[in-house]
Amino acid sequence: MITIDELKFDDKGLIPAIVVDADSDKVLTLAYMNRESLEISLKEGITCFWSRSRQELWRKGETSGNWQHIESITADCDADALVVKVHKDGPACHLGTDSCFMQPILGEASGEDKFSVKDLYKLLEGRKADMPEGSYTSYLFEKGIDKILKKVGEECTEVIIAAKAEDKAETVYEIADLMYHVMVMMVEQGISVDDVMEELASRHIIDHKVKQEKMV
Repeated sequence: MITIDELKFDDKGLIPAIVVDADSDKVLTLAYMNRESLEISLKEGITCFWSRSRQELWRKGETSGNWQHIESITADCDADALVVKVHKDGPACHLGTDSCFMQPILGEASGEDKFSVKDLYKLLEGRKADMPEGSYTSYLFEKGIDKILKKVGEECTEVIIAAKAEDKAETVYEIADLMYHVMVMMVEQGISVDDVMEELASRHIIDHKVKQEKMV
């Protein structure tokens, strides 16, 4: 047994928390806790984390309804990382997938295709068509364009905050969030990946001065 006082939080007061499905032992996500969020998690029995980009507490499921009910929290041998075993009410990832860990790292010798932007777009189209219960993506489509645009705006801000802090890992994480929400917007409005790529390609033949004039 170990107490909170014996845990080794980093210089920002955080400790990584690896969330694991108690039923399947599948790794669901990696998040961070500070002392307060850990105390809330222990008291309420649901996961509560610290958002490094927003600099605030967040309970997993407070927006999506995909709550994570804690079975146990275990510290590693160095007391500087946690494993949180949970029973979940829905997908762990905001992309609507069961786990955040879904992209294998492929070596050069591998002939497998990587998960692409178009793959994500097709996944989102499927979510809109099927509207599976408990999916965060379904929730966004159900709420409509105003909610989706609100999330796009929030994610833009989080990218700026992370980049300003020069935190590469957090910036990559927030860019991924922004790309996801932008693509939800694209699906909602019938804008395809090819539409965007064609627009980008067309800009290579526009003189820089002409572009400036068109922007005025």
